[in-house]
Parts: sequence; structure tokens; C-alpha cells
Amino acid sequence: MFTFLALGAAAGGFINGLSGTGTALFALGFYLVVLPPTTAVAIVAFMSVLVGIQGLWIVRASIFARRDRLVRFILPGLCGVPLGLILLNMIDSGTLRLGIAVFLIVYGGYFGFRAALPAFSRRTPVVDGMVGFLGGVFGGAAGVSGALPAMWLSIRPWTKSETRAVLQPFNMTMLTTTVTLLFFRGAYDQTALQALVLTIPCGLIAAQVGIAVFRRLSDAGFRRLLILLTLAMGVGVLVSELV
Repeated sequence: MFTFLALGAAAGGFINGLSGTGTALFALGFYLVVLPPTTAVAIVAFMSVLVGIQGLWIVRASIFARRDRLVRFILPGLCGVPLGLILLNMIDSGTLRLGIAVFLIVYGGYFGFRAALPAFSRRTPVVDGMVGFLGGVFGGAAGVSGALPAMWLSIRPWTKSETRAVLQPFNMTMLTTTVTLLFFRGAYDQTALQALVLTIPCGLIAAQVGIAVFRRLSDAGFRRLLILLTLAMGVGVLVSELV
């Protein structure tokens, strides 16, 4: 049990430190081997928020420099989460997740291996808000709030700090909402608290390694990383639904 918890925390912490998203994709598989689904999700959500604080600190200047840009993603995203939860009760979540997975795989596969990356430089506040809103909907309905924002931000020719200054706070806000809801549902029981004693230090240390790699990436290299991460997200969601 301890081995799987430590491996999940290390994998999730590293990718969070590296990219600011993707914790669940890399950690949840390890946690589900030894924990009930609700407890595993509760730990992943909590670790994503806790580990993400380190990532926020390294891009704090970019966050405060363009707070208006961040707000136009987060506020619509918070509005989208309740709608996603409503849709979850109206449609088949498995079908929705499969559709999202195929979309992410096609996008990530097409752009991830092209020699030249797309670059959409024009200001698009309305589209940004729509992406944030749909990210919230996808988070509430299928648990993949960061997928669409990561895809959209990967084609913006922003610096890696500017991109992360939107993506990581957005994910953390959506996940903080999730943690709060899970807390009131009693998900953080004794089993979860015992698991967190091990996962917290492992995740925090691994995140520092990821942050060190992030600092060495070029702006273009970070954009390509996000595109490939969307591909990995799509594959991960597809496998989880088909297995």
C-alpha cells in the first residue's frame, strides 16, 4: 500500500510541478489500486491544491501582472461547474468522457508532433471566458476541468510563466471547489488522513523536481509539453473508460 501511495504522490507531484496540471492523470491509477474511488479522488484533489501552491509561487509576478486575464477564465469556470453537475445527472458520463477523450487525442496527436506549433496571438477575451466556462462544465461532468484550458493555452504565444499563471490558478480553483464538496460529504475520513501523511511529503518533494525542470524549459518547449499532455489526458481517460 505504501509503495503505491508514494509512487502516485511522486508521479502526480512531478507533473504538477512541471506543468501546473495533470496530477490526477498520473496519480489516480496508483491510488485506485489500494484505496476506494472516493478516497482516491479526495486525495488527488487535495494534493493537487497543496502541491500547486509551490507552482503558483514561481509565477506570482505573472499572476499579479495580468489578473484580468486570469479572472476571465476563473469566474466563468466557477459558473460552469454547477451546470456540469446537472449534466452529470442527465447524460451518460461514460459517453461524455469518451467523446472528450477522442477530441483530446485528435488534437494532441495532430499538433503534438508537428514541426511548427500553432500561434493564436489576437486578444480573445470572449473566447477565453467560453473556454473557462466549458472547462468548469467538463470538470463538473467528467472530472477533466484542466483539459480544455490546457489545449487552448497551448496555442497562445505567451511565455511559459504567463501560460502557467492562468492554467494553474484555474485548476486549483476548480479543485478547491471539489475538495470543499468532498469534505462536506465526509470523504476525508481516517483512511484518507493516514494516506495523506505519506503522500504530502512525497508530493511536495517531487513537485520541486518538476519545478526545476520547468525552469529549464523554453517557452515553445512548454507549449509543446501542454499539447502532449492533452494527448496523454485523452489516452488516460479513454483507457479508464474502456478497461
